[in-house]
Amino acid sequence: MHHVRSNRPALRAILVACTFGVVGISGFVGIQASQARQPPPSSYSPVVEEPFATVMQRKKSAKAGIAQRQAELLRARYDMANRAAPGITMSGGKAVQEGVRVKLAAGMDWDALAAMGPDEIRAKRAWPAGFLPLPHPDHAEGGMVFPRFHIDEIKRQEQRDLTRFDLDFDLPDHFLPEFPAPIFLTTRPDLGDVSQGKLVTIENYYDLFNGILNPKQLEGLRLLVTPFPQQQFNQTADRRTERPSRGVVCFDCHANGHTNASTHLVGDIRPQQFRHRIDTPTLRGVNVQRLFGSQRALKTVEDFTEFEQRAAYFDGDPVIATKKGVNVLERGSQVHFMAEFEALLDFPPAPKLNVFGKLDPARSSESELRGQDVFFGKGTCSTCHVPPYYTDNLMHNLKTERFFEPQMVNGRMASADGPIKTFPLRGIKDSPPYLHDDRLLTLEDTVEFFNLVLETKLSAEEKKDLVAFMRAL
Repeated sequence: MHHVRSNRPALRAILVACTFGVVGISGFVGIQASQARQPPPSSYSPVVEEPFATVMQRKKSAKAGIAQRQAELLRARYDMANRAAPGITMSGGKAVQEGVRVKLAAGMDWDALAAMGPDEIRAKRAWPAGFLPLPHPDHAEGGMVFPRFHIDEIKRQEQRDLTRFDLDFDLPDHFLPEFPAPIFLTTRPDLGDVSQGKLVTIENYYDLFNGILNPKQLEGLRLLVTPFPQQQFNQTADRRTERPSRGVVCFDCHANGHTNASTHLVGDIRPQQFRHRIDTPTLRGVNVQRLFGSQRALKTVEDFTEFEQRAAYFDGDPVIATKKGVNVLERGSQVHFMAEFEALLDFPPAPKLNVFGKLDPARSSESELRGQDVFFGKGTCSTCHVPPYYTDNLMHNLKTERFFEPQMVNGRMASADGPIKTFPLRGIKDSPPYLHDDRLLTLEDTVEFFNLVLETKLSAEEKKDLVAFMRAL
């Protein structure tokens, strides 16, 4: 007893220490719990929904700020003026924009920049911002976004509303392809444009193509203009339309089998900030192509058609796809029929080209002929873009990361792009904007970009002639 009493102060001290120790441990455990509440990175989208009204109110409130941020980025990068090239039009008559639109830093010019090597450009942070990857209008959110002219026409024809309550398309109409685009068929070149100046939809496809297509092709076209649920356009509460939506159609992006420049994010990259903005490519000339998708290297148009329903429509997430109503296409008939129609979509006429895909001197200007020489010579363009369709059906890594430090741009981590498909250059003037993510607004921008990337050191006159040649393709 005496021994115990004599140690009471020490015992109290131990108890106090233990008490504080417990508090400290509790605090540590609390910190761990707090950290544990932060979700780890995941390949999957969350499947637990917030109340729809809450999401819509929050997203609508943020919409103006998101649009302003993207508009400021575009103005800082590019000259956005509507400045058409005199006498140059797309196949259906829309004016083609001219001039380099990417802005340079103060005191810099294109010749001085081209004289610098990649390491020097990187060290001096001289790589033009307009040559960095272009973010989605709201990169953290992503999803399909359509130009207003397409939204209005679909609403007029089908009463199907492709308006998103959270964001709008970002690039001005004068930088986009003509709408609606002409349709040329490999099977009936004698007919010219078979669209009759109309946007092909579920409302009119039969009247336009009955008697021109065979029954399988007609059924394939019907499926290409039939709405199916998609990530943002569906009938669940986890959507980005005010009213439940019937969904989207393949030709909402590939309008008239071409493109209207609708954008999205690739479904096969994680995390979100590394996903690339998509430039919707034209479907013209898929019959001569052997790779599909900017980076996916899908081997057939059937693979691409089936893949899009599971990937582009639902961000490559089968859990979300099941939740929102994925339309699993039947490979033996539906996919085959859709691909059979897609393979009929031809390039636009190019009257200046001979059967080998090169210029007929009797029909071509001196500038176009000089540009052809640059294309096959000093410019090294033909290394990848081989006539007659100006693709090698391969993928190439441009390694643009040589020129800049990785950086976050409006939610997009601008870093290495990796291998990119060689897109055909036939009919290229009809398909602005350019590169796999829309970062280049004009052909002049494209020439300046590749002059730096390939280090070809073209003169101003050579660049001008090269653009003239590509407009003739």
